[in-house]
Amino acid sequence: MITISICMIVKNEEDVLERCLDSLDGIAEELIIVDTGSSDNTKAIAAKYTDQIYDFKWIDDFAAARNYSFSKATMDYIYCPDADEVLDEENRKKFFALKKTLLPEIEIVQMFYEGQLNHGTVYNYDKELRPKLFKRLRTFRWINPIHESVDLNPLVYDSDIVISHRPLSLHANRDIDIFEKMIRRGQRLSSKLRTFYAKELLLYGNESNFENAIPVYKEIWESSESSLDDKSEALIILCASARRTNNISDFFKYTLKASGLNLEISEIYCELGAYYETIGDYNEAHLWYYNAAFTSSAELIVSYKDHLPLKGLIRCCTKLGHENLAEEYNAELKRRAN
Repeated sequence: MITISICMIVKNEEDVLERCLDSLDGIAEELIIVDTGSSDNTKAIAAKYTDQIYDFKWIDDFAAARNYSFSKATMDYIYCPDADEVLDEENRKKFFALKKTLLPEIEIVQMFYEGQLNHGTVYNYDKELRPKLFKRLRTFRWINPIHESVDLNPLVYDSDIVISHRPLSLHANRDIDIFEKMIRRGQRLSSKLRTFYAKELLLYGNESNFENAIPVYKEIWESSESSLDDKSEALIILCASARRTNNISDFFKYTLKASGLNLEISEIYCELGAYYETIGDYNEAHLWYYNAAFTSSAELIVSYKDHLPLKGLIRCCTKLGHENLAEEYNAELKRRAN
């Protein structure tokens, strides 16, 4: 049977940490808690479960904190939960069964992560597989009978274990703040991070956040090396930024750029709907909300294809006195919610 080190990074998690650790009771041979600067009772709660509590100075870098936590592990595998995760009894049993049967050549175990859409995260799927259990010391293997090379692809096993994500609050402001600090330090965001930054902005960004993001996405839009996907993402943020900062000239410039590229993007159509709704042109707003909901695809946030434009259609129809049509859109909203 394999042995497991639980490695967690925490900060001000007094409201959820005990719930998480109770659900993990008995699963691991080692519990490592790395605190990145708590000012509440997080460390006192952690001390009830382990004496392996370490301090790590927060440097706006989750990867650095996780790497530090992994460096303290001594068991065969490392499990890395967040404090707002919970394993119910059924999935605890599955976890114990996994410990007994996991083949030693498996290097990464993926588990289902659920509950994302209930708590306003940037993810578009409520349930998805994520890597959660990692072999501490990787075994390298040679492959190919001739021109042999080291196999650098990990052996991944997709388990049926389901982890419930149950946050009590959102971390959007913290995440946007980290992105802005990276930009001020001159750090370039990878394509993956730019996508997450864009999603955070659309969901939670204020006018100042959008203003700070404009140079990042303007550079992507203007670069000849950017892919069409990158340009589409940049246009979404540039359109959203222009509308929120009331830069109407740039707003229509970027929406027309999208039209010129034949990009049918729900997020941009929603921005057009919101603009016309704001100035009281409900017929035009209805047109663009309809396009967002029925004739286009969401690039970043799936809600821009579903409940946001449908709610906009309901508002516009109500203003225009089209009550029957508003009821039809409401029925569609309920259908998509299911």
